[in-house]
Amino acid sequence: MSTPTRVYIARLAGVAVFDPNGDQVGRVRDAVARLRATKRPPEVVGLVAEMPMRRRIFLSINRITSIDADAVVLGSGTLNLRRFEKRPNELLVLQELLDRRVQLDPGGQPGAVVDVAMECTRGGEWSLTRVAVREQTGRLSRRGHLHQVEWDRVRGLSGIADNRGTANLLAVLEDMRPADLANALQDLPDARRNEVAAALDDERLADVLSELPEHDQVEILAALDRERAADVLEEMDPDDAADLLNELPPPEQDVLLDLMEPDEADPVRQLLKYTPGTAGSVMTSEPVILPPDATVAEALARIREPQLSPAVAAQVFVTRAPQNTPTGRYLGMVHFQALLREPPADLLGKVVVNDIDPLRPTTPLPEITRRMATYDLVAMPVIDRNNRLVGAVTVDDVLDHSLPRDWRDRDALAAPGTTDPALDGADG
Repeated sequence: MSTPTRVYIARLAGVAVFDPNGDQVGRVRDAVARLRATKRPPEVVGLVAEMPMRRRIFLSINRITSIDADAVVLGSGTLNLRRFEKRPNELLVLQELLDRRVQLDPGGQPGAVVDVAMECTRGGEWSLTRVAVREQTGRLSRRGHLHQVEWDRVRGLSGIADNRGTANLLAVLEDMRPADLANALQDLPDARRNEVAAALDDERLADVLSELPEHDQVEILAALDRERAADVLEEMDPDDAADLLNELPPPEQDVLLDLMEPDEADPVRQLLKYTPGTAGSVMTSEPVILPPDATVAEALARIREPQLSPAVAAQVFVTRAPQNTPTGRYLGMVHFQALLREPPADLLGKVVVNDIDPLRPTTPLPEITRRMATYDLVAMPVIDRNNRLVGAVTVDDVLDHSLPRDWRDRDALAAPGTTDPALDGADG
């Protein structure tokens, strides 16, 4: 194996995994170690890699030809696509050891695990041999010394962990997309998942909640105090916040809505009034809206704002004042490709189109799907009986509500029949 003899595992998190042809097949998310009956350090038996569609699989250490800070290279292109399941005598190094409260021998100095190193013997066996531990000083203004010590000099690495921090695990997860971080949280025990979620800032937690199954959203929100829960709901898109609140009992909905800022709560309250399965219940109430006398340049600047999702930023809706939903009279929409073709100084009123009938709040989801597919649209306006724009249904809204209710749930993805029979004979 062409690789350093000692590798710190936290530095591997997120590193790309390549097959022998140089094609990327996934990213490293953790290492799997097998506990031993003797006092010898655990044996590293493989890595956990995340594949497309959030599937996590096991990569045997014997199939890996190279490990470094930039890439993990496999010796074979044949993979077992069964979802990884940890066995009783195995340990997920990053998930279970980072931030664990331990003691250093001799002297019993308390500290927290920052990283764990694995080393390869001449016989090709990998073991967890060294642990990076930061001392606990008890002083907020001072960080403790960092020690790199042998595995057997650290007490508290086995058994059930006491309450622990989240800083080092969050550092490993920091660069993940919200969907990937949500996927990682589903692998954690419930208590640990709630600790890590609570340690995220409000905006990051809001993004992650939107990617989780409903039952996980509710459990994480319930673990927060109500004021923090309301702050997180304010950071969510109104339609996502309404979907989450719909999973709660009405009295709890009212409490959280009352704790939210009125201008953040009002659109959520409006969305909660619509019948499930209709345009009103799945739409976003905050599309890009501009008046007809705005210029093409102003519209392009607006859709470049980084907080907008691609589906929302794909078009501008043109209405009379006011521009907050429900708006003044709806005039039409302009797709971003049309904006790119027009002179920057031209007015939106000159390029707006209105040749497709808008949706009504009561339009059912199957009809929305048919119309968006017929006209190849990524978004459609929703207007009320007074021809005022009240929101827009985007293609991601349609997909989210058309897929099975449990499509985000890792357990559902692991249902029988997800394994590729042609790959079933690979190591796992």
